[in-house]
Amino acid sequence: MIQFKSVMRFLADERGPTAVEYAVMLAMILIVMIVGITAVGGGTNGWWVRSSEQMSTHGF
Repeated sequence: MIQFKSVMRFLADERGPTAVEYAVMLAMILIVMIVGITAVGGGTNGWWVRSSEQMSTHGF
């Protein structure tokens, strides 16, 4: 049988919510990183394409 004290101790314990908060922060950081890397990758891809086209028109 579950004792009332153990239930109250479980509800007062802050380790569970803290773990959830860290998981949410990690998810947000990962989303920002993925968006940033995608944006930078798209920009550099355009640069490489333009460089390649210019080099091919000049005979390289």
